[in-house]
Amino acid sequence: MPSPEAPLLEVRGLRSRYGPIEVLHGVDLEVRLGELVAIVGANGAGKTTLLRTISGVQPASEGGIRFDGQDITRWPAHRIVGAGICQVPEGRQVFAPLSVEDNLRLGAYRRQRDRAWVEEELARIYELFPILAEKRREPAGTLSGGQQQMLAIGRALLGRPRLLLLDEPSMGLAPLLVEEIFRVVKRLHEEGVTVLLVEQNARAALGIADRGYVLETGRVAMAAPASALLEDEGVRRAYLGGH
Repeated sequence: MPSPEAPLLEVRGLRSRYGPIEVLHGVDLEVRLGELVAIVGANGAGKTTLLRTISGVQPASEGGIRFDGQDITRWPAHRIVGAGICQVPEGRQVFAPLSVEDNLRLGAYRRQRDRAWVEEELARIYELFPILAEKRREPAGTLSGGQQQMLAIGRALLGRPRLLLLDEPSMGLAPLLVEEIFRVVKRLHEEGVTVLLVEQNARAALGIADRGYVLETGRVAMAAPASALLEDEGVRRAYLGGH
């Protein structure tokens, strides 16, 4: 077990490649228990690759990842999920033919024998996302993009993650739905969920985060409290539409 001062997640010197092309060039990052940390940057900066590498979907070529004091760098993805890291992937990836509730239940597959626990968790998700309760019997493929994003987040939360990885939750959503998604993420953070958020909408992400990292071409260009990044002239020019 780590000391109380140790980060829940610690990434050091992380490199990852697709074939001969290296995408991450020695990334250092940490997330402490209860924090909401945002990673912002342009398309192609390596944000999604970073989350995929943390969650074991993409192998690390160098460097290390520690979670709750354990080295998880070479762990397979299913073992990382078992340790408490759940990722909501870019593009939502719900199972369209299955009902909303069946999609949610898939998130609790490790605890499915504990029926009382699953029902209690489902009730919690339906309280968080009332629209999912309303549409629980409908095929997930009939939901709007925003509703599918809520479903994907709800499915991950049914795993009771110790660390929730969110990859571009606002992608492709109308502005009102973006506001709704960020309200939910903020509420989860206030309830004590530890979140690592990758998001192109830098203003919205930094507006609810404790700290932020700016990723540029596979390297950390800046790391600071979110409020400081919002005020930084270079960040404002590059990512916030400021002058």
